[in-house]
Amino acid sequence: MPEPPLLLTLDLAGTFAFALNGAITGLRATRLDIVGVLTLGMMTALGGGVVRDVLIGASPPATFRYWPYLVVAAGGALVAFFLSRPLRRFALHIELFDAAGLSLFCVTGATKSLQYGLAVAPAVILGAVTGVGGGTIRDVLVRRVPTVLTSGLYAIPALVGAAVAVAAVRTGVYGLPAALGAALACFLIRVAGIRYNLNAPVAPEARDGE
Repeated sequence: MPEPPLLLTLDLAGTFAFALNGAITGLRATRLDIVGVLTLGMMTALGGGVVRDVLIGASPPATFRYWPYLVVAAGGALVAFFLSRPLRRFALHIELFDAAGLSLFCVTGATKSLQYGLAVAPAVILGAVTGVGGGTIRDVLVRRVPTVLTSGLYAIPALVGAAVAVAAVRTGVYGLPAALGAALACFLIRVAGIRYNLNAPVAPEARDGE
């Protein structure tokens, strides 16, 4: 099934944002050569989409059928590599790239899942999985607890964005404005979480002797 132009455009934009984020995160966490930067950036950018495509039966995954995915992911990682010094000075920019990738991917993941016949709830869940998948792979590769497990406003924004996108498709109003609106909803919630250090409730810590 060919990728619709809107889905492809949003997917490529998210791919570039996540490639930048993954590569910069790796450069901040450890000293990587250009191969390491490319690997981490591309795994971050493409991992969530590959997981989505495998789960919905889109085989082979779009990453391996459409060359722009690999080129855009590699390009984003190389931008981070060659501009690593100025980019690493701005920690917020790294988080914003992550929020942008999360927002775009949750929308494309949900809409593509609907195209492959999934019901509303599974499509929303797969949209969130698409959004958080690349960041989870990134965190595992740099040996830190995945953000999705420690930040309450990471998976939640992805679920919200995916739900808005699914609602737009089901009501017949899905298009560029609706897609960007769904992505913006996710982005704003995620940025608010970063800015104000907001998290979902966590389990109370055990006291001594308990």
